[in-house]
Amino acid sequence: MLIGYARVSRDKQETALQLDALDKAGCQRVYVEKLSGASPERPELERCLDTLREGDTLIVWHLDRLGRSIKDLIEIVSSLKRQGIGFRSLTQSDIDTTTANGALVFHVFAALAEYERARLQERTRAGLEAARARGRRGGRPLAMSDEDARKARAMLSDVEITKAEVAKHFGGHCCK
Repeated sequence: MLIGYARVSRDKQETALQLDALDKAGCQRVYVEKLSGASPERPELERCLDTLREGDTLIVWHLDRLGRSIKDLIEIVSSLKRQGIGFRSLTQSDIDTTTANGALVFHVFAALAEYERARLQERTRAGLEAARARGRRGGRPLAMSDEDARKARAMLSDVEITKAEVAKHFGGHCCK
């Protein structure tokens, strides 16, 4: 079965172009979403994905109608493939995972996305190392200065002062 999915970012936008193309492609059923792709909640997409069965093909007008990001798109299409469900984009005619060429093109996109993620991690790591070399610390700011920490340890050595009292003295909370 050919199942279509159409999405527009706002209620004011028109789905006619997508719906006409999906109808012309032979979709027996089409799910329409009127939400931003950035929205994590996409109930019609969830319904659509739940409807698909092995041997079906999900068809979209354009890749950006399905995924919020390349990573999201790859995860969805990979999940479809594991379930024996094909994927096709009408405006990117080279992407049809039911054919060998289309699967290759999709995997090239996936490899490029993975490469970009790895490069981003490398740049992030290099930036953090450079910041450390300049004396900058990463992470959450310290709860207290080294001097206050020394004072707190000294106060804790006094058996008559509780951890809760020391924490309260320094404006914090005591934990177990």
